[in-house]
Amino acid sequence: MINSSDERINLMRLTDIYGPIKAELKRVEDILAERLGGRGRGVMSEINRYLLSAKGKRLRPALAILSARASSKRQSSVSVRPLVRLASALELTHMASLVHDDVIDKSDLRHNRPTINSKWGDDVSVAAGDYLYSEAFSLISDCDNPDIIACMSSAIKAMCEGELIQVCERENLELLKHSYVVIVKKKTAALFAASCHAGTMLTSEDPCVRSSLRKFGLNFGIAFQMRDDCMDLIGEVRTLGKAPGADFKMGELTLPVLKLLSQKKDKDRIVSLLKQSGDVGAFEEMRDRFINSGALVKARDEISYYVDKAKSSLNVLDRSCFKDNLIALADYVNEGLSAYDNSR
Repeated sequence: MINSSDERINLMRLTDIYGPIKAELKRVEDILAERLGGRGRGVMSEINRYLLSAKGKRLRPALAILSARASSKRQSSVSVRPLVRLASALELTHMASLVHDDVIDKSDLRHNRPTINSKWGDDVSVAAGDYLYSEAFSLISDCDNPDIIACMSSAIKAMCEGELIQVCERENLELLKHSYVVIVKKKTAALFAASCHAGTMLTSEDPCVRSSLRKFGLNFGIAFQMRDDCMDLIGEVRTLGKAPGADFKMGELTLPVLKLLSQKKDKDRIVSLLKQSGDVGAFEEMRDRFINSGALVKARDEISYYVDKAKSSLNVLDRSCFKDNLIALADYVNEGLSAYDNSR
């Protein structure tokens, strides 16, 4: 079981990783406040302020800034203005996707607070998500870089495709692991890849460096989502910031379930549990089976595989604190599941 002190340690670790880019991230917060923190009295202003007050980990802005800094041969040549605007656009894009996800998944809680849809309804939430996307593209256009616009457009298209495929594949007990990875790449990893790729577009002309950072972001994103999927099954409200079991309830086959299904001796029972998606007891049994079987170990190994792939992509970069902290971020994603492993 993860306790609150473990979570505080994780957040402190993240603060340390962000240390070299603290000034840039502060400017990102200023831009987000400027874009969303208006003094108007309308519903949109109220929603924007509500979103601003629920600060996330800012992983995507951090990846963009670290990638830009790590790939720059001359730090003095890095133009901060387009970089922080890109980073802000990435966070707005992420926020928009979460608002829409909460509608699709019928979620009531995020960051330990009611979701936008639970407070204002689905119709308002969809419109709010669209508004956040428009603000993101306004910032992207300010970068005045067609390659970045194309990169971000491609990522958002992939995100929408991934969400659509995932919804269509719900309750498909024949879903293959390959199909699951495709969904993860599109829905989540595409924006991480774009964060790193677009960041390097502002500081490096080397196609090898750009491609390597894109691969880092892609594999980082796959590992991140796989870990998130595991935590949705075994985590707790106070650490997740939302109720666990959303994937189980919606009938989505994620990494932990696929690992359980691969254990042929229990397959029939797992299938039976999946057909009881609304039953709390079925969810608890699924959770216990995942923790107390070899499935958790296999899932951790899978996550570690993608983390290692991500880190190996950084071999093209010169040594710097920014490269070191990209590696530290990858290791950060790889942590957290060991505390639940009863096989140790």
